[in-house]
Order: sequence, then C-alpha cells, then structure tokens
Amino acid sequence: MELRETGNGVDSWKEVNLIYNAALRQIETKMEILNEEFQHVHQYNPIEHIKARIKTPESIVKKLRRHGYESTIENMIEYVNDIAGIRIICSFTSDIYRIAEMIREQRDIHVLAVKDYITYPKASGYKSYHMIITVPVYLSDRIVDTKVEIQIRTVAMDFWASLEHKIHYKFEGDAPEHIQNELVECAKLVADLDARMLSLNEEILAIGQSQEERQ
Repeated sequence: MELRETGNGVDSWKEVNLIYNAALRQIETKMEILNEEFQHVHQYNPIEHIKARIKTPESIVKKLRRHGYESTIENMIEYVNDIAGIRIICSFTSDIYRIAEMIREQRDIHVLAVKDYITYPKASGYKSYHMIITVPVYLSDRIVDTKVEIQIRTVAMDFWASLEHKIHYKFEGDAPEHIQNELVECAKLVADLDARMLSLNEEILAIGQSQEERQ
C-alpha cells in the first residue's frame, strides 16, 4: 500500500483507515452476493452471518512492539496482516471449505497465506480457518491492494473462541491451569457437536433427495 505524501501522521492514519474500511466493505459485499447466489442455485445459505472490524491503533501498536517493530504507519501496513478483519460464521464444517474455495475463485482476490486450524487445531483447542488476502481498493488516482484477514468458523467454534478470548484478556494470557484444561475439554465437545450436526444435516439432505427421486 502506498500513502500520499502528507507529512502528517494523523492524515496518514485517516487515509489508511479509509482504505482498510473500503477493503472490508468490498469483502462483505462479495460474501453477501455469493451467499445470495448460493441460495438461488442450491436453495441453501452457507453463511449465517458476517462480522467485520478494524483493529484499534492501540492494538496495532501493541502487536508491533511485541514483534520488535517501531510504531510507524509503514511498519503497520507491512507487518500487521489483520488490521482489517472479517469473520464469516457458518453452520457446518463443510461450509468452511466451501466458502474458502469461493473466496479463492474471486479473480480480484489474491490469497497470501492460509492457516487451517480446523485440520490442525491449536493446543488450546482453538479452531478456525484463516486466510490473509489482498483485495484492490479503487481510489480516484490509484489502485491500492489491501490486506484483509478472513476467519471462517462454525457457530459453535465462534462461541468457544469468544469465551477463550475473554478469558485470555481477563488473565492477560496466563489463565489458571484448570480453566485452560476445561477450555480444551469444551473444544472437544464443540468438535463433537459440529461433527454430529454435520452428519445429521447430511442425513436430512439424503432423505430429501430420496423423496424427490421417488416423486
């Protein structure tokens, strides 16, 4: 991303904020259109809902310092990949990979990195599918390829992750061992619930298809 030469940190941040917000709106719109098109073709919505956010300047500074970088606009753009973040919540684990594939097939989206915490969960039990992508933001005088982090997870995974996030900040990353162990056990229950709900949904679809074929 290239900034205009304003010489003013505040103006530079305002421009960065504008560009990242524009990138988020583009991704949100793309996902809404894909969801509607999927409903039209398959009579099914893979996306339950979408959450979008811009990382606060305070969070950005903390992340830069944690990784040993100076708190500059340039470092922020270069080294912080999740300034613009979008979370896509779906019903079933199969939807996660279906949505990820739909994102990859968008011609103006370039995938920079993928972390599949569904197949390879974190030790804490955290599950989600992460993508770092760039999307072009069209300004009056140039096109800016802008990074966005996309997280795709089920409703159950999102519920677990929300609680884990609160606990992490409550104890500043050092929760008591029994709470950490309980979270891991809850993550196993969530995984089992997701698997059972997916199996149930597939059985329902199979019954529906069988009934249609007999008619």
